[in-house]
Amino acid sequence: MTPVEPLDGTLFSDNSCFGCSPTHPFGFHLAFQREGEGVLTHFMPSERHQGPPGIMHGGLVSTLADETAAWAIIAKLGKFGFTTSFECRLLRAVRINVDTEARGRITKESSRIVRVGVSISQGGLECYTGDFAFVLLDEAGAQKMLGTPLPESWRRFART
Repeated sequence: MTPVEPLDGTLFSDNSCFGCSPTHPFGFHLAFQREGEGVLTHFMPSERHQGPPGIMHGGLVSTLADETAAWAIIAKLGKFGFTTSFECRLLRAVRINVDTEARGRITKESSRIVRVGVSISQGGLECYTGDFAFVLLDEAGAQKMLGTPLPESWRRFART
């Protein structure tokens, strides 16, 4: 497998992903780096990401984790997947205006299903753990899921 670089939304043209598109008007604009067998990203949640005062909305915390899991698969396998399920545990509040680290690593893989463990921390304290399952689809399956032709820049990442 040829290493995938860069590990950010510029990898895909016409990318409108909330998590990784560098141009999404409200998105996270995440970029990742390799860390051992997994990936790492930094994110600074702001007031626009809060639920209760001073705390990042729990659904957005899970969005950060889901995106991290997806990029762990892209970085290690050179494939994209679709989230099929996840379980998570919010261990402590993710505070706004505090640097947040999200890490993801593949924990189990087969030709079609990949499981990824994710942890999110602030100041060295773990705030969130999650276990995600993704399905890897071939081009025809991805097109069926999307309901539209697979964008050209995504084709090389489909399961073969």
